[in-house]
Amino acid sequence: MNRARLTMSKKECLISTRGIAQVAACLAAAMILSGCATPTEPEPTPVVVKKPEPGRAPTPTTKPVPPPVPPTPPVNEASVLKEGIAAYNNGEYTAAIKRLSSANEIWGAEGSKAGQLEALKYMAFSYCLTQRQVLCRAQFERALKIDPAFDLAPGEKGHPLWGPVFAKTQKAAKKTVR
Repeated sequence: MNRARLTMSKKECLISTRGIAQVAACLAAAMILSGCATPTEPEPTPVVVKKPEPGRAPTPTTKPVPPPVPPTPPVNEASVLKEGIAAYNNGEYTAAIKRLSSANEIWGAEGSKAGQLEALKYMAFSYCLTQRQVLCRAQFERALKIDPAFDLAPGEKGHPLWGPVFAKTQKAAKKTVR
């Protein structure tokens, strides 16, 4: 009876070990070289166009249609005042002055007396808060020329920066009217 050989000769062992080493070296080289290969860019996905419905233009299915842009609201005196007062409320006093002082919607033919007075008041407040009392006073003077009865609300009159400036300006304006 022949028994299966369970051991290998030295020669067979060397051949077997060399073979494994060669295979391992080839695999390592292949892995290293594959890392150097430049990646290919993916091919662009084709645009599929659906069959258009009668009266409609075809639309591609791969790109979503952006929502329509809402129309910009018309610019008018109220919106400009709102922007200027919002800048003031956000502490952007110079921006408030620029917006309120240069708006044709306020100072042009369509501007109302009430809108101009409101703009002048917030411009005066902004000038006082930025340490420009002369310009603050000038805005109050302009407001009192437009409407000699112009006045601040009780809470506004008591402000430590523009309250005294307004009181002096109002007192001086009343003297010149007499």
